[in-house]
Amino acid sequence: MSSASPPRPARQQLWTVQEVLQWTVERFERAGFGEARADAQHLVAQALGCSRMQIFLRYDALVDDDQRATLRELIRRRLAREPVAYIAGKRGFHGLGLELAVDRRVLIPRPETEHLVDWLLELLPPPPPPFPLHVLDVGTGSGAIALAVKHARRDVDVVAVDVSPDALAVARENAARLGLQVAFARGDLLRGVPVAAGGFAAVAANLPYIASPELAGLQPEVRDYEPRLALDGGRDGLDLVRRLIDECAAPGVLVPEGRLFLEIGLGQAEATRELLLARGYQAVEIRRDAAGIDRVVSGAAPVG
Repeated sequence: MSSASPPRPARQQLWTVQEVLQWTVERFERAGFGEARADAQHLVAQALGCSRMQIFLRYDALVDDDQRATLRELIRRRLAREPVAYIAGKRGFHGLGLELAVDRRVLIPRPETEHLVDWLLELLPPPPPPFPLHVLDVGTGSGAIALAVKHARRDVDVVAVDVSPDALAVARENAARLGLQVAFARGDLLRGVPVAAGGFAAVAANLPYIASPELAGLQPEVRDYEPRLALDGGRDGLDLVRRLIDECAAPGVLVPEGRLFLEIGLGQAEATRELLLARGYQAVEIRRDAAGIDRVVSGAAPVG
């Protein structure tokens, strides 16, 4: 019997849901997974075809052979360090039931990016806006930022761009499934982006920001599974950030007082702030994530 499959106890032919869940938690703890219980709950729920909450209503139910076979394969994949989001094929983002399909073509959306979305929404004029509002998501990946903004503000025109056709395919699938109207375009940062009349009220970007020398030291879940194109930010992690700061400083990209929002990595906030100031951005601010790490830097459009 594979070590990735709970053996049948001698006293009974099948395990209960509670027993299988506890075995899976302990197996993941031995593997050193930091979120062993949450991972186990996700995979057991997937094998049973129910939600995580419904697991607890089924504690005494028996797990049949088909469910055990499904769970065995899910556990095998997780022990190979495949992220749970890829195994499940989905990831929740920004609450309110915004569930995104994800696979190895796109970066897995993180809670840290929700802080960028919250800040952007906070600074948009309230509905109904006095003039048409256009928001651009650069490096959209799964479409997380673009779709979260559109979900919250149906009155805003949202454009999303990515250099990867594979990522755009995932983003388009998510938009169609959620019934959200977002204009998608393939482009390298602003190249290929449809021009918004009068400029964008906000440009948001969660660009690759991991320094190239640090990629080898990432957790296997990230290093071995997530697309390198979505991770590698060059020598210091800021190659694409620099380019986008320059491109968004061009006249007509942002409306007057329109803002650029940049998610950045640990220790990059001050350097990003200086880059924005050097290009003339106004009212540059930094916001922290739930862990107290400087995570998002924003500046208003340069004047003149």
